[in-house]
Amino acid sequence: MSDFTPLNLTVLTVSDTRTEATDTSGQLLRHALHEAGHSCVDHAIVKDDIYQIRAVASRWIADELVHGILITGGTGFHGRDSTPEAMLPLFDKTIDGFGELFRQVSFEQIGSSTIQSRCVGGIANRTVIFCLPGSNNACQTGWDQIIKPQLDSRQKPCNFVGLITQR
Repeated sequence: MSDFTPLNLTVLTVSDTRTEATDTSGQLLRHALHEAGHSCVDHAIVKDDIYQIRAVASRWIADELVHGILITGGTGFHGRDSTPEAMLPLFDKTIDGFGELFRQVSFEQIGSSTIQSRCVGGIANRTVIFCLPGSNNACQTGWDQIIKPQLDSRQKPCNFVGLITQR
């Protein structure tokens, strides 16, 4: 079995109401990635605004030390939800299967309500990006079922680690 490769990840919470004290989904993701053996090299909370989201994500995408970005929030249809609109233009390639698989896995828990999740994923400048809903349950599901295995260099037959660590 190959060795585990720890990654440098960031967490971005997109919310008009969350603060450092109330950002439970961001805290959950930071804890989960540490438990998996990765490092959270930065985190931020931004308003649900396309340009604020892009500004933070673009800074991390340009940073050669950052391997991945986990975004929580802004993927629904309510009010100012705009994470997909902010991130899709930044992707060099989309990970189409991420949103599809998330909704499939989520269907087991929340039924047809999963169609209201606009999860997206992509690669930008060899940085893998996963955009999740803002609920703790959705973040836990996305991390456990999809993201954690794909960020594990031991996951076979394939994972994203080789792609994002070769700069």
